[in-house]
Amino acid sequence: MTASPPGPLPDPAASADPAPSGPPPTAPHVDEEILRLLQSQVGTLTTAVNRHLEEQLPWYRQLSTDERASLRLIAQRGIQGLVNWLEDPDHRSLTLVNELLGSAPSDLMRTVSLQRALQLVRSIVEAVELRLPAVVPADAQQATLEAVLRYSRECAFAVADVYARAAESRGAWDSRLEALLVDSVLRGEPAEQIDSRAAAVGWRSADGVVVVVGDAPEQTDALFLSHLRRQCQRFAADAVVGVQGDRLVLFLGGVEGLEAGLERIMPRFGQGRVVYSRINGPIGRAHECTEAAHSGYTAAAAWPQAPRPVAAEDLLPERALAGDDAARSVLREAVFAPLSTAGNGLMETVSAYIGGGHSLEAAARELFVHPNTVRYRLRRVSDVTGWDPMVPRDAYVLQTALAVGRL
Repeated sequence: MTASPPGPLPDPAASADPAPSGPPPTAPHVDEEILRLLQSQVGTLTTAVNRHLEEQLPWYRQLSTDERASLRLIAQRGIQGLVNWLEDPDHRSLTLVNELLGSAPSDLMRTVSLQRALQLVRSIVEAVELRLPAVVPADAQQATLEAVLRYSRECAFAVADVYARAAESRGAWDSRLEALLVDSVLRGEPAEQIDSRAAAVGWRSADGVVVVVGDAPEQTDALFLSHLRRQCQRFAADAVVGVQGDRLVLFLGGVEGLEAGLERIMPRFGQGRVVYSRINGPIGRAHECTEAAHSGYTAAAAWPQAPRPVAAEDLLPERALAGDDAARSVLREAVFAPLSTAGNGLMETVSAYIGGGHSLEAAARELFVHPNTVRYRLRRVSDVTGWDPMVPRDAYVLQTALAVGRL
């Protein structure tokens, strides 16, 4: 079943921590006459605020009618909350949030970013400040203005706290979606289902996936995953981070400068081996690539001198010895088969060269040819297979391919 997108933002009252033990924010003293004046002018102030919002906030005019109505309701609640706060100095931030946001729909809270929410608070304060001379007497304006400013500060911090909690909730949900995507690719689920999970985490790359598997560090909390994801997005258009047991798994899409990018994130992994593999296709077809990376991670211990990171394609012999059928198939079809069909004694030359201790003269004596002929044939082997027999590591790959092909 495809994971659904995050639901409504959490209720501030349900997710808030217990009230702090320190003294609550205290409202400045405003006498009862001023309170009655403010109470009677709530409607007038609300109208002035709405007009000010339309004049000062360009994005406000672009909202739908229902969204503007919801924001007008928030503005009205904010002005009424000022009066309530002045009447009851024991109001805390949580109460302010409940009065300010009230029954605002959750989709509106997703539409209005934190930046816009704070702009909204600031615009409301400006509108009330401009209207104060016409509402309260001159001798009470300073105290009232101080009350408005302090109330707006409490509201701004309270709203920011709500958005921060919502962001944490979304971050935890996104991490769960990413873990589901990693698991579905590794298990080889249908491409349509993988594409659906990828869309849920915001994957945009249509072609080219790099899978990186390495030791997970001791600390893999949400903050670590978030930092690693941002670091990967400096050289990749898409980055999915997951932890499976003791393994840290990365899916990268739209990568530019893979080697330099991997070098920058190496300190994020544990002390052990790191293996990567890539595919020139969509993430829905990344199952074999992911299996190759995991297989290479398991087999890399057999090559102590392996670079870090190392490509899974460079670990074909170790993977074949560890029982990876895909690695055996690659060695058989991409190395043994081209050699067997190329003719000109290439396979026999490779066998003689490796069996003779990597000596051109020994191979020439066994084949009854000149050493230059052996040298020429070995260059042809490199052209045909992509592996150079005169390089010790490549010779080991060729030797393993010959054994696999003959079996």
